[in-house]
Amino acid sequence: MTRSRATSQRQRPARRAWAALLLLGLPLTLLGARPLPAQETTPARVTAALAELDRLAERGLAETGVPGLAIAVVYQDAVVYLKGFGVREAGTDRAVDADTIFQLASVSKPIASTVVAALVGDGVAGWDDRIVDHDPDFQMYDPWVTRQVTLRDMFAHRSGLPDHAGDLLEDLGYDRAEVLYRLRYQKPDSSFRSHYAYTNFGLTEAAVAAARAAGLSWEDLSAQRLYQPLGMTATSSRFADYEAAPNHALTHVLVDGQWVPRYVRDPDAQSPAGGVSSTVRDLARWMRLQLGNGTFEGQQLVAASALEETHVPQIVSSPPRNPTTDRAGFYGLGWNVGYDGQGRVRWGHSGAFSLGAATTVGLVPSAGLGIAVLTNAAPIGLPEAISSTFLDLALDGRVERDWFALYREAFEAMNVPPYGGGVDYARPPADASPPLPLDTYAGTYANDLYGDAAVAVEDGGLVLRLGPQGTAFPLRHWDRDVFAYQPTGENAAGLSGVTFQVGPGEGGAGPRATSVVIENLDVDGQGTFTRAAPAR
Repeated sequence: MTRSRATSQRQRPARRAWAALLLLGLPLTLLGARPLPAQETTPARVTAALAELDRLAERGLAETGVPGLAIAVVYQDAVVYLKGFGVREAGTDRAVDADTIFQLASVSKPIASTVVAALVGDGVAGWDDRIVDHDPDFQMYDPWVTRQVTLRDMFAHRSGLPDHAGDLLEDLGYDRAEVLYRLRYQKPDSSFRSHYAYTNFGLTEAAVAAARAAGLSWEDLSAQRLYQPLGMTATSSRFADYEAAPNHALTHVLVDGQWVPRYVRDPDAQSPAGGVSSTVRDLARWMRLQLGNGTFEGQQLVAASALEETHVPQIVSSPPRNPTTDRAGFYGLGWNVGYDGQGRVRWGHSGAFSLGAATTVGLVPSAGLGIAVLTNAAPIGLPEAISSTFLDLALDGRVERDWFALYREAFEAMNVPPYGGGVDYARPPADASPPLPLDTYAGTYANDLYGDAAVAVEDGGLVLRLGPQGTAFPLRHWDRDVFAYQPTGENAAGLSGVTFQVGPGEGGAGPRATSVVIENLDVDGQGTFTRAAPAR
């Protein structure tokens, strides 16, 4: 089967909704859950919970149709469960096992913070180092923020960058260096260090800057400072390694109710934030390192003080709806940090590619307990449901809620495109006006953040070209000066509006478009492209 690279015509969750899902799913209070009476975690209770995992995994696959998943559980510094279920590719008999390599998506973030913590412990970098100390060419929109923003700020998502800043540039085909360069044109969404906004490329910039301090690429640093010393032999921060591995799980999306391996997601541009691939066997070693405060099998691989910083709340990520009764959620450095109804600290993170991967990891340090669940399908809440159900059983001896139903409902509620406003661009209005002569709209339009947009008349219609390769997108007419096109990439949903502003032409030449707003690129208010002056 031929798979398309990073293209999508499906609806995806609104980008800002994902921030609430990254600590083993939604915080309990946001899901309407009530804390259970305090219970003591015991080996017998954990053993009983482990006995239920096969059933939970099989239920999850049966109810969702997701092709495959793998689970690892560690307890008291031992791997107590390691197993795969289902298949690596729908329609085949290639089984998932403990050594199947999955794309981790945003579970890459706590792995990246582990790598940087190792550098901090070595004295090569510091969490409070300024980005420009190691990458002097980096710039933010505000010169003062450029001079002050630190590794800590970026790993805590408190730089002032808008939520998911840079992701649309990646979708347009810009590589890592160009995306990071163009962040200087991204207007802030909040004042510096005042608000949490989840940004893959802010974290990526911090990781790349730390790697420069070590004189290595991020990919080589990750391997040399974490994967190799820890024995994570199947883990890589390079997409090519995942793709070349014989035992890797393909990514799947729903098409007409069936999971199919339609798309390829190459996340190298944001490798520290979303580009790790690994197995549950390797992740079990990493979870033991985390719960061991940097120690693995008697060796201190990461300095405890540097690793502890990653688990300390840095900013409120989920304010309580009711401050008198609800608990807030926090973000550390690459980790979500929360507190359950019994006051236990929980560290966690989920990962999601709308092009076909969903993952989660959750650790309860007071119990010495951790679970990782990896799947090869677009996010619908399955990893979080399995993890939350298991942790309920292991920690408290009973299941608080039907997490499968709860997470399914939560994800469905978030499957709203971040653009479009409910307009069906596939159906022009009944009283639609015809367009002006197509030459009215043709031309080159400039935008500092996204680069040029070229509009041309070809074969009797309009074509829009975007990105560094000038990728061509046919425009379909909707009403008068409004057209539509189908975006591609991780953030693509349905059709996006393309609205021209038309003014009088010069010298009696007739009407002429002066600018164009591309709706899916305008989610942060920077999607207006202005007609470039003709060369003289």
